[in-house]
Amino acid sequence: MQDRYTGDIGDYGKLGMLRYLAAAGPRVGVNWYRTPDEDHNEDGKFIQYVQASGQTSYRPYDPPLWDALAQIVNSGQRRVESLETPAILDAVFFNEHLDFSNVPFREREEKRADWHSRALAALDGCEIVFVDPDNGLMVPSARRSKKANKYVLPEELFDYYRQGASVVYYQHKARRQDGFYTDQHNKLLQDERIQDAEGLGLKFTRTSLRYYWFLLRPEHAETVRQCVASLLAGPWGDCFELC
Repeated sequence: MQDRYTGDIGDYGKLGMLRYLAAAGPRVGVNWYRTPDEDHNEDGKFIQYVQASGQTSYRPYDPPLWDALAQIVNSGQRRVESLETPAILDAVFFNEHLDFSNVPFREREEKRADWHSRALAALDGCEIVFVDPDNGLMVPSARRSKKANKYVLPEELFDYYRQGASVVYYQHKARRQDGFYTDQHNKLLQDERIQDAEGLGLKFTRTSLRYYWFLLRPEHAETVRQCVASLLAGPWGDCFELC
C-alpha cells in the first residue's frame, strides 16, 4: 500500500469487504504493508468513482464509506492514516513503512524481520488479519530485490495464522490467468504449518482486477463464509465474485 493509492477504487472494494467482516463481530487487524510512494506510473489514479459521475453507479454499494472516501480524495488527504478511523473501519492498524530503498542487500532480511515482529505484536489478538502488499504473494524473481517490500512472504502469513488469526491477503492480477493465482493459493494451503486452514477467494471485478485470498482457521470459517455470502447477495455482488 502506498499513500498515493488512498481512497482509490481498490480501497473502496477492500474496505467494503472488511466492513462486512468487522460487522459480524471478529476483531479485524490491518497491516498495510506500507511502502514509499512511487511516481513512475499512473497507479492510484482510479478515483473517478468518487466524483460526480460515480455517485449514482458506485455510492449505493456502501454510501457512508463512499462519502468518507470522497471526502479524503477531494481534500487531498491521501495518506493511510486517513483511513484509520472507526467510521471507515473499526479495526487495529499497523502502518509502519517497509522501505528497502537505502538498505544494503545483506541488511534487508534483518530489517524485514524486525518490522514483521512489530506488526505481529501490534495485531496480536485480532481474529482476522488483512495484509495489503502492493503486488501480493512473493514471487521468486522479487525475493532478493529492493522491490521485495511490495510482496508478502508466505512465512509472514503463517505467523499470523499461528498467532490465532485467520488471514486475508491482497493479490494484484498481473498478466496471468486466474488459474495461476488459484494454484498459488492452493499451494499455500498444502503447507503443514496451516494444515487445518480452509481456503476461500474473492475477485474484485471493477477497474483493475484484484483478488482477496483467505486462510481461514476452523473457528472462524463459518462466520467468514456467511459474511462473504451476505456480501455477494447484496449490492457488492456487482463487484465481487468467488474465485
